[in-house]
Amino acid sequence: MKLFSYTVRYDGGAAPNPFWGICTLVICKPAIRRAAEVDDWVVGLGSATSPIGDISDHLVYAMKVTSKMTMEEYDQFCKTFVPKKKPDWRNIDYRMRMGDCIYNYTGGSDPKMRTGVHKEENKEKDLSGLYALASKQFYYFGNEPEKLPDELRPIMHSAQGHKSDENQPYLESFVNWIENLDVIPNKVLADPLLKKQYAREKELQSLCSMRDLEEDD
Repeated sequence: MKLFSYTVRYDGGAAPNPFWGICTLVICKPAIRRAAEVDDWVVGLGSATSPIGDISDHLVYAMKVTSKMTMEEYDQFCKTFVPKKKPDWRNIDYRMRMGDCIYNYTGGSDPKMRTGVHKEENKEKDLSGLYALASKQFYYFGNEPEKLPDELRPIMHSAQGHKSDENQPYLESFVNWIENLDVIPNKVLADPLLKKQYAREKELQSLCSMRDLEEDD
């Protein structure tokens, strides 16, 4: 078991996507998606420049990977079990617009893109992650992030990219802490940090696409 940690610079509800009873990481963070395995933990920490201030020592979300599938398998998984993960760009429901099942493999191994938060220029990076991570044991705090206890501050990672090996000494403590919080798991406990901004953003697709291209692996 490993603990991957990184800074969620732009928490809009697409990466991770915590909606519809299952938390998924399917676009962005390709290096984590390649490396993480079932039973590993993926932890997203807040940004020093978030809309609610410096939350770099706060937890935006944590997910224990309960399923890892190829991008093509994820497309089929969504069609069968969680069709609402497929983006519906014209829907007034914000969650539907944030769908992360962007890649449609109906025509074969070279997928077409559904209209969503990413554009064609994101395709190479998204698909380089090879896999989709899904979790049925997750904690999503969004714009009400949970402050890390002092003993877990070493898992903070303010730079781009992520870290995992350095987190190994803190893995057991993290799992004990997160699993004993007085919160309901597998539920969206608060709105995504950028929901208010994104809900009124006319050029949302271009903004999300550009921001995610800036992100490192």
